[in-house]
Amino acid sequence: MTSRTRPDDAHPYLRAASAGVRHHTRTLPPTDATPSTPADRLHLDVLHAHLTALHQLLNRLAETTRPPHPAAGRHLATARTRLWQTATEVHAAFHLLPSTTPADDAEASACHPERLPDGPPVLTICQRHLAASHTIRRKTTPTDLRAHTTACVR
Repeated sequence: MTSRTRPDDAHPYLRAASAGVRHHTRTLPPTDATPSTPADRLHLDVLHAHLTALHQLLNRLAETTRPPHPAAGRHLATARTRLWQTATEVHAAFHLLPSTTPADDAEASACHPERLPDGPPVLTICQRHLAASHTIRRKTTPTDLRAHTTACVR
């Protein structure tokens, strides 16, 4: 006798992550509330980590789905590319926000994955983004990537 997983029990970690994002969205103040708190670098760093984790998941799903179901695999590959575009824009927004360190903002905002930057969020987001960019460049055609940039804003 084999036990089958119920649909509501499938992928509990992914469901928990989705519930966490929904909860976070609900706890943010409404856009018409005053004063509203803008996003900060730490917030965007955590959001970027979530996006790149989703990117990795879509990458794996596209690779495993494409051989038996080519059309579905192509749709998942397209979703992977669009999610990469989203992560790129979050990364760019991160570098446009003011630094929380007292160092010069221009230097603290610069993306330098080849050396230690001025704080852990920069190190985390830039190295994570660089690693994800290697994956997307191996899996995506130049035509697909032409629609967006993969470099830091500064």
